[in-house]
Order: sequence, then C-alpha cells, then structure tokens
Amino acid sequence: MDQLKALGLRNVPVVAVGERFTFAQNLKDVAKFLGLVLNREQLPPAVLVPRYLSILETAQGLVRQVPTERMGEQVIPNRPRLIRPFVYHIFRIGEAFLLSYEGGEYTLGLANGNPPDSMQTGAQVAEYGQQIRDRLDAWWISANDPMLEKRIKTYYGVQAGHDVFERTTWHSAQHCRQLAVVLERFGIKPERPLSPEQIQGLPLPEGLWE
Repeated sequence: MDQLKALGLRNVPVVAVGERFTFAQNLKDVAKFLGLVLNREQLPPAVLVPRYLSILETAQGLVRQVPTERMGEQVIPNRPRLIRPFVYHIFRIGEAFLLSYEGGEYTLGLANGNPPDSMQTGAQVAEYGQQIRDRLDAWWISANDPMLEKRIKTYYGVQAGHDVFERTTWHSAQHCRQLAVVLERFGIKPERPLSPEQIQGLPLPEGLWE
C-alpha cells in the first residue's frame, strides 16, 4: 500500500519498475511496458460474442440455484463481498461494456455496486442477466464493427474494444467458476457449470480466487 501511495495509485493490479508503472488489466500493456513479446492468440470477436452469451447463460442457471436466504452471506470468509452483489456483478460486467462502448467511460466502479432493492432472489438476478444477454445480442447485430476496433475510454487508458470485450468475457467466466464452488460449499451440486470448451482460449487466472 505504501508503494502504491508513493506512485499516486489507489487500485490494483499494477506492474511497477522503480517509479514507472502500468495498469495490468490488459496483458498487451504489461508486455509492452516490460519489453516482452506476448505470444498468445486472441480469440476473434466473432468467437468471443457467442462464447460470452453462453457464459452468461450458464451464469443464469447457477444464480437460480442460490437459495434466497443465503444471498446475504459472504462469498468467501476472508473478503467482505456478499453473494447478492457478487452474482449481480457477473452480469453488470456485460452491461458496463455496453455502456462504455456506446460512448460512456469505463470507470473503476462502473461494473461494481449493489443491485437495486427490487432484485433479491436468484431468479430476479437471472432475469436481469437475460436482459443483458438480449442487449448484447442486439448490439452485436447492429454494431457494424466486426473486429471491435472502436476505442473505449477506460480507467486504465484508451483501449481497443476487442481487448475490453475479451476482458469482459473472461471476467464473467471467472466469477462463474467461483459461483459453482460457492454452491458446492452450500451442499448444492451445480446443474451446469462452465465446460472446458466455454473457457478455452480465454486468459483466465490459474487460481480460482486470483
């Protein structure tokens, strides 16, 4: 924390060398900052979009399995995040992308925050998820940007839409993985967790809670 404050920073992830630093949300930025060649093939938007829609569909099913009486519990014991805003966040990530692509700025808090008071049950959160899926589907049909080249203002710099959408996709997928483990902790077998095919080619963290 002292190192972050010295650099004038208040959030992570950050990669720093001396007094130089870069935000680490985009692996391309990190590689460029360190003078490394990033040897990975990025999934094209035409693959990412249907993949993301399928990931959100999986998330809807998992969210519906969360008992309403457990929505106020912590996701994991050592972090104060509660389950209700956590499951809302899975879909809000997609909405945040749409808002920023349509001209807004992807601020640090855009994908976070609490769901509205009217959204208390897993079924209600899943319905919100359906709205986001429908909006994403309509956006992709009308975007006329097949390579997602549009530049988006984010809190970690101006980014290509393709990079922001890839991060959106794996971000929701990582939380899907976590939600399946939360259900198992409750003694509930996830009916349809993410398949290996759904996460193939995504730069997901190796660890579940990283």
